[in-house]
Amino acid sequence: MLKNYTELKVWQKAHDLVVKIYNVTKVFPVDEKFVLVSQIRRAAISVPANIAEGYSRKHTKEYIQMLYIAQGSLEETKYFLFLSKDLGYIKDNVYVPLLELGEEIGRMLRGLINALS
Repeated sequence: MLKNYTELKVWQKAHDLVVKIYNVTKVFPVDEKFVLVSQIRRAAISVPANIAEGYSRKHTKEYIQMLYIAQGSLEETKYFLFLSKDLGYIKDNVYVPLLELGEEIGRMLRGLINALS
């Protein structure tokens, strides 16, 4: 049995994605600070935050619901990464590993949801 949510591999990878996104967005244009940077960071933060919140719920149904919310936030994050690439703020060699990590997190979330269902 896990002691807390930080032992979940999916949470660890989601947290890693947040840290990477923070580092990548540090160099975005200043005029994007309160727009795209804020949006992508908030979406990314929501993924591990919702995993953590769900883990603390007493009922499995609530936990699963929070994992679905995390999935939605992950898809939003992936879109913002795509937009950032298309706007020229990140290059393919940065975008592709972030997207691959996002895809892996998505698979892990789906697996966790299936295991809990």
